[in-house]
Amino acid sequence: MALKVIMTWDIAPDRETEYFEFVVREFIPGLQRMGFEVSDAWATVYGTQPQILVGAVSQSNPKVKQLLRSNDWKSLNNQLMDFVRNYTQKVVEARNGFQF
Repeated sequence: MALKVIMTWDIAPDRETEYFEFVVREFIPGLQRMGFEVSDAWATVYGTQPQILVGAVSQSNPKVKQLLRSNDWKSLNNQLMDFVRNYTQKVVEARNGFQF
């Protein structure tokens, strides 16, 4: 069973440029190095939902739990926190189509 980590956040005010550089150069490649496949990347352009939603899929349930406890995951997420606010994360069974 494939699992998906769904993360949402808002970009911190006045950090947009640094945020986008970090996501492209560090965050997405870091997820991929850990074995995740980035399946979703959404931006909210209107409304009160989180500004960004990212989904990352792994085919192995035990691997997801192990990765989310790893130092690599903690380090990558700590770096992300420098650029975002209102971060949330959940793990769900991966399905086709949009998941929130």
